[in-house]
Amino acid sequence: MELAGKRFLVVGASGELGGRLARALADRGCRVVVAGRDESRTEGIAAELGAPSVELDLLDPVSLGAAVATAAEPYDGLDGLLVATGAVAFGRSGELEPAVEAELMRVNAEGPISLIGAALPHLEAGGAVVALSAVVADYPTAGMAAYSASKAALSAYLSALRRERRRDLEVVLDVRPGHMETGFAGRALAGEPPPLPDPEDVEAFVTGVIDAIVAGRRELRYDLRERKLIAA
Repeated sequence: MELAGKRFLVVGASGELGGRLARALADRGCRVVVAGRDESRTEGIAAELGAPSVELDLLDPVSLGAAVATAAEPYDGLDGLLVATGAVAFGRSGELEPAVEAELMRVNAEGPISLIGAALPHLEAGGAVVALSAVVADYPTAGMAAYSASKAALSAYLSALRRERRRDLEVVLDVRPGHMETGFAGRALAGEPPPLPDPEDVEAFVTGVIDAIVAGRRELRYDLRERKLIAA
């Protein structure tokens, strides 16, 4: 996929990874629209990139259609959607509060799935859907069962979407990163993180995602044995 001139909505741009990916897309010549949970940080990156921003509540599926339509207005349409949102909680099965487990499913699976569905009518033919699931979709992890399940649900959806929209979308990319030092684990909804592996290099990760979009890849995952990103 040629990125120069493409119009991307980046959701989660107020986070470390979402912000870096928005910058990387802009550096490749994309016209971006940003949305994020933290209003001040979202406005900051919008000002930095000279990009429009849009209010978007990932947990309010009824509002998403109107929000995506608003995001499409500045550039008369969209060519891509990048979803870099998520939440984590730590705790064994039966130890997490049911409300926390439900929140994980809403933030990590239901919200992104609803958002992608709302965006599809606005994406031009040959467009792209890119979403960050997580390494636990490949390697469900003890002490993180609910989190693993929520990310695996998003990954399964992306796999089916790729088959359904193979004639409409050039790229449906499921990105499954490993642990990175972004402060994400420290913002857990519950519990304390277990000992974590050596962190993945954030800059290398961002470059890998952009390269995978350009190459039309289906998956970008972190292989725990080889300790590196693998594209497919």
